[in-house]
Amino acid sequence: MGTGPSACQKFPWLDGLDADPPWSSPMRFIHTGDWQIGKPFRSFGTAEPLLQQARLDAITAIGTLAAAQGVADVLIAGDVYDSEQPGRRTLLEPLERMRGFPQVTWHVISGNHDPHRANGLWDRVQAAGLPANVRLHLEPVSHSMGETAVLLPAPMRRKSEVNDLTQWMDAAETDGGLIRIGLAHGSVQGFGAEGEANNPIAADRARSAGLDYLALGDWHRTLKIGERTWYAGTHEADGFGSQEIGKVLLVEIDGPGAVPRVSEHRTGKYRWMTLTERVGQGADIAVIDAKIRELTDLSAVVMRLKLTGSLPLEARAALDGQLAGLDAAMTHLDIQLGDLHMRPTQEDIERIDFDGVLREAAGTLRALAEDASRSAAERRHAEDALVELFLLSARTSGSESP
Repeated sequence: MGTGPSACQKFPWLDGLDADPPWSSPMRFIHTGDWQIGKPFRSFGTAEPLLQQARLDAITAIGTLAAAQGVADVLIAGDVYDSEQPGRRTLLEPLERMRGFPQVTWHVISGNHDPHRANGLWDRVQAAGLPANVRLHLEPVSHSMGETAVLLPAPMRRKSEVNDLTQWMDAAETDGGLIRIGLAHGSVQGFGAEGEANNPIAADRARSAGLDYLALGDWHRTLKIGERTWYAGTHEADGFGSQEIGKVLLVEIDGPGAVPRVSEHRTGKYRWMTLTERVGQGADIAVIDAKIRELTDLSAVVMRLKLTGSLPLEARAALDGQLAGLDAAMTHLDIQLGDLHMRPTQEDIERIDFDGVLREAAGTLRALAEDASRSAAERRHAEDALVELFLLSARTSGSESP
């Protein structure tokens, strides 16, 4: 009988799957969050279903990592779902992924995308049949995590909160011999506005509440706020300028008062990159093309490529073909050419047709493109028209590649 692919074959980026767990401390768990299952990627065309599926596959990667490392608990710091009204299939998909790892207990709180309201999303989840290994923490009440730790959750009931929902942890009484772990969703005050939730969290909450670790969600990149306070980031990257590759945190705590040891582990498939390059001649395009093609696993790259500077018409016309090739090699290429301008040479103009009619039009467009009194939009339209005229002339003269 044949066997399916191994965990390493499914998720080759999961490191150490075949090794013995590196730690043997009383408390070890995985910290994750911001799955946002069902998130739309409407501007990504045919890549949208791939990106949506990857968010589900990353849950399986988390379970695989937990099983391989002997981790019994996974903490999900809010936003399991992208919206409060997912379709039935979208509602069930993350639950079924978690159900597939019965040796792991998944601890879930609500976030700003999926707040806990009466007769809302989480009531639907429970009515659908909650897997036995999934724990919903929808009230600010302490919960036992075995014999060594206690979990203090701060679930969200609204999309935005004026008050700090973690404040109750300060007065929460627990056995002095237990490790105290906080689980919350929101923005730590004093560290910028990197998240979406209007839900303030005190930067010193771990200290004031005597927490050994505060697991946070909302910011979509892995970030250490303090030695006991971390954002896990998202398990599968989902935006430019945020987290490049999806990750989770593996946390080990030796006992109450011990400083946690935290390690990052990749769980996401796609690499989101932003690249800005300046060009001045056609040769620059070839250099950029080669640079991008040297990336490892280019087919799993989602890139925003911004080109600035200027190009002669011939190079600008050739650029479209090279960008089309790169787009086909990647999962998705978002091309930003708003700051790339055309600077036609006299040779460019002379190559446009033989009888001079189109050449005269090209001269007029060139003048418009270089007219500083015109609006940026007008100059851009003139530049775009010049490129089209150049390509039209090339096709008319029998040359497909000018």
